[in-house]
Amino acid sequence: MGATATGKSKLAVDLALQFGGEVINSDKIQLHDGLPIVTNKITPNEQSGVPHHLIGGLHPDSDYSPSDFRRDATRAVENVLSRGALPIVAGGSNRYLEALLDGPSSSFRRRFECCFVWVDAGGDVALLEEYVRQRVDAMVEQGLVEEVRGFFREDGDYSRGIRRAIGVPEMDAYFRMEAAGELIRAGVLEAAVEQIKRNTCVLARRQVGKIRRLSGLPGWNIRRVHVGRVLALKVAGEKRKEDAGAERELWEKDVLGPAARTVEVFLAKGAGERGGAGVGAAVEWYGRGLQFVEAASAVSPRFHGRKAAAAV
Repeated sequence: MGATATGKSKLAVDLALQFGGEVINSDKIQLHDGLPIVTNKITPNEQSGVPHHLIGGLHPDSDYSPSDFRRDATRAVENVLSRGALPIVAGGSNRYLEALLDGPSSSFRRRFECCFVWVDAGGDVALLEEYVRQRVDAMVEQGLVEEVRGFFREDGDYSRGIRRAIGVPEMDAYFRMEAAGELIRAGVLEAAVEQIKRNTCVLARRQVGKIRRLSGLPGWNIRRVHVGRVLALKVAGEKRKEDAGAERELWEKDVLGPAARTVEVFLAKGAGERGGAGVGAAVEWYGRGLQFVEAASAVSPRFHGRKAAAAV
């Protein structure tokens, strides 16, 4: 779990590679087809060969409710487990995660034990927002404006489907001027990009608030890992062109290492309950666990009894 831009998708892939997992997306906007830059969909290269589920496949104008996600994510977890892999649920839509775990009758929790990992900037909101602003600039360089132009309609409904994504409604005034053949006033595009940055920062603060609320509820024993030093290096790297190797080393020390140890302890505990010993036995026990890392993950079905799940 975690705010936008904290590295949930990256951590989900790293954990999947380490524990033999598959990733189940829980970002409600990324479920739709289209707008890969605006929605920050993980690229095939970034997926590193790890199977991903519930990314794309939904018509851009379709609505998708938390109950729809609960149904589809449960099926995805079951399918991943049927292949003997560890399901990892990952994404920023905390309301959808809550619907999955604490929906009617809480049937998911009765079937799967859960491990939660929160990728957090360590309370440094200013740092997170500075990185968010840099990332929006990078998205513009990658072609955000051209991508959104292809989705612009004068009668477009920004309350439905993928057009709700931050980065789409903010461009409306700019494209309306363009469509009318008006001379684009200086600063109109810059103002739209600035609004995208502000709205993304608001989203990040709201996501952190929701996770803090969840962490105080029964059954949400969330382990926090701190990505702050990695974000600081990224921000500085924009100016100093820091070595990518230093960033990876810090990521493994501050984020991946602690998260992986959390998963190992979780799985080892389950193995111990089944009479196994240590992490090695836990790997033979995957089916009891599902782990959530604000990208969320679910466990493999080679085991019998209650299954385990992880959420990122």
